[in-house]
Amino acid sequence: EKADLGEVNFSLCYLPTAGRLTVTVIRASNLRAMDLTGYSDPYVKASLMAEGRRLKKRKTSIKKNTLNPNYNEALVFDVPHESVHHVSLTIAVVDYDCIGHNEVIGLCRVGSDADGPGREHWAQMLANPRKPIEHWHTLVEVR
Repeated sequence: EKADLGEVNFSLCYLPTAGRLTVTVIRASNLRAMDLTGYSDPYVKASLMAEGRRLKKRKTSIKKNTLNPNYNEALVFDVPHESVHHVSLTIAVVDYDCIGHNEVIGLCRVGSDADGPGREHWAQMLANPRKPIEHWHTLVEVR
């Protein structure tokens, strides 16, 4: 039974000469409501991973009281060309709470070691340097 946590839409763009990976978080849709109001206060956290360790993380701004936030925010990571095949990204949509702790609504992974759509998205990005490749990803539960 797959919980419907929503989806996130982002583009990946890699500039090999600059060694720069840009994740443009465009929007999320149909997010699961995490607050009593029936909404969430979502933001997106992108973590650059290598060998199971988090190297860097970037976050978008928080969008209040919505299950369909629009971001259009670029998160930039420095990834040298020689290590682009050894890193992956974990994209987590997180509900911000001023009281207590922030809860992860769901996440997705992209990279050469991800499976299915996450691996395909990464492969397309590598095959088309300097071009933003946009995809929707279904969020999965945190394991």
